[in-house]
Amino acid sequence: MASAAPRPVGDKLVTVFGGSGFIGRHVVRALARAGWRVRVAVRRPDLAGHLQPLGVVGQVVATQANLRYPESVAQAAKGADAVVNLVGILAESGKQSFETLQAEGPRVAARAAREAGASLFVQMSAIGADRASKAVYGKTKAAGEEAALGVFPDAVILRPSIVFGPEDDFFNRFAALARFAPALPLIGGGKTRFQPVFVGDVAQAVAGALDGKVRGGAGAYELGGPDILTFEEILRYVLKETGRDRALAPLPFGLAKAQAKLLQLLPNAPLTVDQVTMLETDNVVSNEARADGRTLAAFGIEPTPIEAVVPSYLWRYRKAGQFEKTRAEA
Repeated sequence: MASAAPRPVGDKLVTVFGGSGFIGRHVVRALARAGWRVRVAVRRPDLAGHLQPLGVVGQVVATQANLRYPESVAQAAKGADAVVNLVGILAESGKQSFETLQAEGPRVAARAAREAGASLFVQMSAIGADRASKAVYGKTKAAGEEAALGVFPDAVILRPSIVFGPEDDFFNRFAALARFAPALPLIGGGKTRFQPVFVGDVAQAVAGALDGKVRGGAGAYELGGPDILTFEEILRYVLKETGRDRALAPLPFGLAKAQAKLLQLLPNAPLTVDQVTMLETDNVVSNEARADGRTLAAFGIEPTPIEAVVPSYLWRYRKAGQFEKTRAEA
């Protein structure tokens, strides 16, 4: 997890679409440390002030852009030497649809990069991107990859597994649920396999792609951590780290989808049918990617285990917070 000293700020400019989100803020930090001038293109620049301290004064600047409006995207990419597209959603909301943002959005971003004369383009996808996927999320991620490559053939495609880090929506979600729920749902029996990858490693992969460590257009790079864990193993780990004694209740996929159908009607839906569908397929680095060397190793990155990071932010879900261990030993 140790990182090299920051490089001096150079002349090269990178535009990062979707740079204010969970993965985005870590990518912006990694690029700033690599010496890039970073233009963060987001829908609400007024809410992206937290990114400015990630670089030196004037190195990180937010600008307005929305993938639904190609003119704004072209303006945000103007003059950029490289473009990174991180925009993605786990659930649809209003005009923010899978088709618009994940299938068509990468084409808009790649076209803007090409027209701006950028020499590098990185598209953030996900393990599970597959035209044959039963989940709309997976289908549109695959469509987005194809769209980006159709415009920018040497684009670097990155497919992470479940991403963990202090602001994640995976470990934090179940740790929060364990605070009040008498049991945690073991969707599909908890047999789905994941390969959680540290957000810092994903960010370093983006920086490495812009540093020429890998070749674009050579197949997607699949990013996974050092361990493969089942859904059940992850939930048990969360309970252990938060000191919660909760039952794990098996929930068949069919019943989970029926419940999700109702839950997705709520604002900020905690679960959708499409998310349950995604759980029907393992989320791990493929044998093909490992055989071809299209993993974190290609970037010279040794994957970080969850034990090195997750306990540092799950402590806040313990009954006595950061003092839980001290109290137990007293």
